[in-house]
Amino acid sequence: MTYQNILYSLAGGIARITLNRPEKLNAFNAAMHLDLRDALIRVRAGKARVLLLSGAGRGFCAGQDLDERDLSPGAPAPDLGHGLEMHYKPLVLALRTLPMPVICAVNGVAAGAGASVALACDIVLAARSASFIQAFCKLGLVPDAGSTYNLPRLVGTARAMGLSLLGDKLPAEQAENWGLIWKCLPDDQLMAEAERLALHFSTGPTKGLARTKQAIYASADNTLEQQLDLECAYQRDIGLGQDYREGVNAFKEKRPPRFNGD
Repeated sequence: MTYQNILYSLAGGIARITLNRPEKLNAFNAAMHLDLRDALIRVRAGKARVLLLSGAGRGFCAGQDLDERDLSPGAPAPDLGHGLEMHYKPLVLALRTLPMPVICAVNGVAAGAGASVALACDIVLAARSASFIQAFCKLGLVPDAGSTYNLPRLVGTARAMGLSLLGDKLPAEQAENWGLIWKCLPDDQLMAEAERLALHFSTGPTKGLARTKQAIYASADNTLEQQLDLECAYQRDIGLGQDYREGVNAFKEKRPPRFNGD
């Protein structure tokens, strides 16, 4: 299937989604959300073992396309909550709950909801020229699409407050130093590293990796005892699969494991 606002492919266990409105810095509109929703359903239902999300052109995503907002005199006030309920909430939850690693390659600016969506992914790589901007305050808005949840958990309350209330540009290298993202890379190495990681995960123990991300995300709201119980349940489940058996046998035989994702 061909989409108008994204590029999608699935090969060798690697699903690739590229936001593809470069003339708008890949800003979200309703049509792009619908394309993304369909593509993520295909990722979940298909044989993907990792998802790589990126943006076409000179930026990752500039957030919401404000050309969709009619704020001319006499126009009815928009229901911004409805747009979040219909589009951004399902998108963020779909990325966060995919049963596989989700890599995001940020090649330029990630602003507003674009930054929120990037931070909803499991491993975020960024080019050295990239930046993250919580631009909501410049429009008189509240950070959304998960930013008020993810930011304080990633960088702490003080830095989350500063980023959100001031809307300053955060360079990728500083984002790495703050723990907001996994790694900052030279611009010409970004996609090569993203593809290397995608290839690594495409032959990895997919079920175990999925349980790992689920456990880590659950830990923020669990007590220690609840988290220990969750670890017991997940290890019990994974221990019944073939990948655990293969991993142990490969370790004993001093050879690379051949995981099938189970």
